[in-house]
Amino acid sequence: MNYAYIGYTEDRQIVRGTISASSAQAAEEMLVRSGHHVVNLKEVVPFLPVWSKYFSVTSRVKTAEMITFSRQMALLIESGVPLIRGLELLQKQSTSKGLNKVLGEVIFSLRSGSPLSVALDNHPEVFPLIYRRMVGVGEKGGELAIMLRNLADHMEKENTATKKMKNALTYPAIVLVVAIVVVAVIVTVVLPPLVGLFSSLGGELPGMTKALLAAVGLLTDYGLYLLLGLLGLALAATASIKSPYGHYQWDKLRLSLPLVGRITLTGTLARCCRSLAMLFHAGLPLPEVLRLTGQVSGNDVVTRALTDVEHGMIRGEGLSKPMSRNSIFLPLMVEMVRVGEETGNLVGTLTTVAENYEIEVEDRVRTLLGMIEPAMTILMGLVIALVALSVFMPVYGSLSSLR
Repeated sequence: MNYAYIGYTEDRQIVRGTISASSAQAAEEMLVRSGHHVVNLKEVVPFLPVWSKYFSVTSRVKTAEMITFSRQMALLIESGVPLIRGLELLQKQSTSKGLNKVLGEVIFSLRSGSPLSVALDNHPEVFPLIYRRMVGVGEKGGELAIMLRNLADHMEKENTATKKMKNALTYPAIVLVVAIVVVAVIVTVVLPPLVGLFSSLGGELPGMTKALLAAVGLLTDYGLYLLLGLLGLALAATASIKSPYGHYQWDKLRLSLPLVGRITLTGTLARCCRSLAMLFHAGLPLPEVLRLTGQVSGNDVVTRALTDVEHGMIRGEGLSKPMSRNSIFLPLMVEMVRVGEETGNLVGTLTTVAENYEIEVEDRVRTLLGMIEPAMTILMGLVIALVALSVFMPVYGSLSSLR
């Protein structure tokens, strides 16, 4: 159960927060052991508890905020600032409500005697699995600052790649929205008065205009039912994808799509190569490196493939041999891993593969957008031209009948 508390420290500073404990007495004992004097303690009863895991009121911590936090924490540790003091400094200057709340709970866990990695385990929605595992390795090896800096670099590279993809898709999305708005205005505002005028003159509507009006009438009369049907299909598809089998098939489909599939695969492999290099460089054993990378790959097909590689490596086959048996791993990655195994520079070869795949993704996205933009322009032009003809053909028909 969660309990909200108000108290003060030995230096008379007021503290507020929440704590998880089996009972109110246990919560109070934990607070006292951490050096707090409890003023008020009450159980937190969440509103609509069934849905609380789906709808959280806590502000989401952005990736950019995590990058900044990791770099600043590394700098404070390198400067000799104690861990708890450094976290308190970052909490005071943080403008993120979500990060501020999480840091307060982490500080409390540290004061209760928990290691930093264990304190971070209580917040998996903020600190990913790789982050927590790397922090644990840094704690044991006395290289926490180095690990935090490496994590910041890793997150920054992934965040940059995501931003590039979003920025590249912004223009086509804007063009599509504008075209839909223009067509909707023409059909709902411009066309009905003209049709009424034409009908009053006794003219017969062209076939194209009749078809457009029939489509508009269908949407007007049955639009709600169509919307509910589409919503039902979307919910059914979402539920199917959330199941293990459905999610695997969805990820498999994503990798097999023309044009987009290759981009998805190379992007996923680039992320996996960077994670493998970072974790291996941190000194983790290869089976755990493969397992952690599979868990954060973001694609069930790649996760299963990495699991097969892990099993092959445990059997003494190394990395490149089991990789070569699975077509998911592209030839460049397999060959570079083989070179890395032979030369003992697996971190360098994996980093090179990641950089090559990231460049390939950028080039393919640029090429794809170069194809999409003119195709969308032509398609939207044809749609608007058909709608315009449906509007103006009755006008010309009216003018002819008047003559």
